[in-house]
Amino acid sequence: MENQSTQHVKITTADPSAIGLFGLAMVTLVASSQKLGLTEGLAFVLPWAIFLGGFAQLFACIHDAKHNNTFGTTAFGAFGLFWLGVGTSWLIQLGVFGDNLAANVDPKQLGFAFVGYLIFSVYMTIGAMETHKVLFFIFVLIDFLFIGLSLSSFGIMTDATHMLAAVSEMCIALLSFYGSAAAVLNAHFGRVFLPIGKPFGIFKK
Repeated sequence: MENQSTQHVKITTADPSAIGLFGLAMVTLVASSQKLGLTEGLAFVLPWAIFLGGFAQLFACIHDAKHNNTFGTTAFGAFGLFWLGVGTSWLIQLGVFGDNLAANVDPKQLGFAFVGYLIFSVYMTIGAMETHKVLFFIFVLIDFLFIGLSLSSFGIMTDATHMLAAVSEMCIALLSFYGSAAAVLNAHFGRVFLPIGKPFGIFKK
């Protein structure tokens, strides 16, 4: 009986950060338009929160895990779940799950959730210093977003902190669009088409 040789094919997956950052860019663009008073209501923010903020980032999370990328997996997974949580909170607030739940809404509970995500974002900002500068500045803006959301949820300097969150969120959207474009075009052209900046090299040499 003849020996049959088997050919081992290495299966690789594309970098999912482009779709993850695009999802982040879309949801923050639409959500910030409402915070800035450019649009009204939450009804048409919800689909983008669920599908782009939630599912797109969870998709990126799962595929980043295949790259053994703990940082990307954690970042996209945590923020994907964040938008699903926020979207569900809005549904409760809007009375989709009944008047009983809507009547028991306490904005301070969301405030504590925002504080938790601020803590998460701060240590992820430290990690982002050793990825690239675009991602680092996205996380810095996310820090400011959660500072603004936390303080406004607790009724502290509401107008100023709401505006801090709104402006930070719009800037997150714009920078995330750039990061997504860089991830797509740099890989597509096989060269640095859009620079993203080298890691700081403080914690990892």
